[in-house]
Amino acid sequence: MSGSRNGAIARAEQYFDDGGFLADLQRRVAIPTTSQEQGSMPALQQYVSGEMTESLEKMGYDCTVLPNPRAEYGPFLIARRVEDAAKPTVLTYGHGDVIRGQEDQWRSGLSPWKIVVEGDKMYGRGTADNKGQHTINIAALACVLEERGSLGFNSTILIETGEETGSPGLADFCKANKAALRADALIGSDGPRLDHRRPCIFGGTRGTLNFNLKLAYREGGHHSGNWGGLLANPGIVMAHALASITDERGQIKVPEWRPRTLTNSVRAALADVSIDAGEGAPKIHEDWGEKGLTPIERVFGWNSFEVLAFKTGNPDRPVNAIPPSAVAYCQLRFVVGTDPHDIIPALRRHLEKHGFGDIEVEQARDVIMNATRLDPDNPWAKFAAKSLETTFGSKPHILPNLGGSLPNEVFTDILGMPTVWVPHSYAACSQHAPDEHLLAPVAREGLRLMTGVFWDLGAQGRPV
Repeated sequence: MSGSRNGAIARAEQYFDDGGFLADLQRRVAIPTTSQEQGSMPALQQYVSGEMTESLEKMGYDCTVLPNPRAEYGPFLIARRVEDAAKPTVLTYGHGDVIRGQEDQWRSGLSPWKIVVEGDKMYGRGTADNKGQHTINIAALACVLEERGSLGFNSTILIETGEETGSPGLADFCKANKAALRADALIGSDGPRLDHRRPCIFGGTRGTLNFNLKLAYREGGHHSGNWGGLLANPGIVMAHALASITDERGQIKVPEWRPRTLTNSVRAALADVSIDAGEGAPKIHEDWGEKGLTPIERVFGWNSFEVLAFKTGNPDRPVNAIPPSAVAYCQLRFVVGTDPHDIIPALRRHLEKHGFGDIEVEQARDVIMNATRLDPDNPWAKFAAKSLETTFGSKPHILPNLGGSLPNEVFTDILGMPTVWVPHSYAACSQHAPDEHLLAPVAREGLRLMTGVFWDLGAQGRPV
């Protein structure tokens, strides 16, 4: 073994300060990998077969690009560097796809496909979700390789190109490629920190299920003067149906959607957690959500129902007519303990009970992201927390699960490994919106932290 931990971290700092990180990320952001758009397959293929394969082969990885079992969706990249079969293997994950560019909605002077740096902010689609985050982790691996001459462990990198469409095909792909993806643990990065000034670890995610409520009474609108009071208004009926799902402060009223009470271990883990999303973040509504819970417990330990969009009539050009139909686009974020396969049946039973049996409930995506959670006392969680504390100088936030969703159950349930996520973004990054950006200080610190994690793993081996 040669080199030092401090030497590897110094390499990471230099890589950022000299512009290496910005150059690598710019090449990746420039590829418009919008998996939600028709015609995106060439860009998705270019990202894994060209950009990422070329970068990882330079680091001594054997790269294989494989098609999605769901042929209409984007491919996967498996990159492997095997140094010693007796040493631990770590799987690192990232997704190369991004949401729609929304080019016409970005602030003047900004573009989704070209990074613009203004102060501490690096603007561009994918800078935060997820190209910037897996670029940090891959660069950290490179810094350890350069300093030590080897990683000291075996590394497998999986990059998918369909996360923004619900990761279709990922589960089947991992089942079919279990041997190639076998590892002791996953160490990956996605999502935001709770406080942009403090590192964070989370061991799982809330699940997510999107569904639509539809109510159609008739064909075409009818004059509200002639027919008002005679025809049921589907917009009003839908509004009352939605009001039956939660109360006025968003507390869920569907019994099967309400989690069991928070366990002592989860409450203890969340007791040290605080949120500071940074400049531009919305103000938290302290009196919204489940009574008796702190805001932190509501987002990391409880379920939340959201109406994402609600349409009846023609909102852009309203006319004096009773609309024929209404539709609400909805979502449930849920924690471990909620049966994902009973979410929609439970809602149908609830609506029927409250007199809204005419409303059709349909699942919006054919993929459900299930909820996962890792005990903060797991050896891999404790190893990562200790490493981050060594580099940062104080303890990181430690969460049993993130409030958002990832296809984490694929790693925990199908591949059977503990998962440790170290996010490199923050909540006000405009992820999934115009003006998405990565904070430069968080990216630089992420490089330092992950270089330390990978160095420590090579130095000490499997956590016990």
